[in-house]
Amino acid sequence: MNQIKCRRCLLEDMDQNEFFKTLSEYISHYPEEKRVQSSVYKARLDVCKACDELINGMCRKCGCYVELRALKKNKNCPDVPKRW
Repeated sequence: MNQIKCRRCLLEDMDQNEFFKTLSEYISHYPEEKRVQSSVYKARLDVCKACDELINGMCRKCGCYVELRALKKNKNCPDVPKRW
C-alpha cells in the first residue's frame, strides 16, 4: 500500500486518526509553564509549514512532530541555522 506524503503539512492538516487525537490531547494537557505563548507557537508552526524538511507533520532534520517541538520552551528548530 502506498502512503501519500504530505509536504508542508502539519498533523492537524491531515486526516485525523487515533494517533492525531492522542497527540492533540497530549498537547492540550501539556503544562502551561513549559509551553511557549500561543503567538510564538503559531509563528513557529508557520515557519515549519514553509520548510522543505516538513513531511507528514514530521521534521526530517530530527524526526520530531513539529506541533510538539514548537510547543516547548526548551526546544528550537534543529536546522542549521535555526529558523526559530
